[in-house]
Amino acid sequence: MHTIYAPWRKEYFGSHKDSCVFCAISTTPQSDRQNRVFYRDDLCFGVMNLYPYTPGHFLLVPHTHCDSPELLDSKTWAHIQNLSQKAFGILYEYGASGVNMGMNVKKAGGAGIPEHIHIHFVPRYVGDTNFMTSIADTRTYGVDFDEVFENIATIAKKHLG
Repeated sequence: MHTIYAPWRKEYFGSHKDSCVFCAISTTPQSDRQNRVFYRDDLCFGVMNLYPYTPGHFLLVPHTHCDSPELLDSKTWAHIQNLSQKAFGILYEYGASGVNMGMNVKKAGGAGIPEHIHIHFVPRYVGDTNFMTSIADTRTYGVDFDEVFENIATIAKKHLG
């Protein structure tokens, strides 16, 4: 894939070297709107991926800081899995034709933030791998991020409570 100049990501690359970005979000509910948290309960939160693969890409994150699922208590794990089922409804209502769901565990497993587990929900759209990907090995993101957050936040209230 070609390198695309993306200076807005600079903040991300240096943002969680000394502290966990997910723990910071977990402990600051007063900043939920600024952090793009669209759902929060006692065990986890839902947050938009700030560097999404497709419009609507979000994460479910436990408040518990751990780097592998077996370290999470069973109640929290079951709760996140229950919410994961409901997450599909959010993305389908948003307009997704399909969804990729996944968890990258630890750095060797591909985790961008390996110290705190989280589940990705990546909406897929018919034609989202278009000619740009085929001939230029590049993806485009053609909608406003704040508008996507507002739509997901509204829909999530119905699906997650």
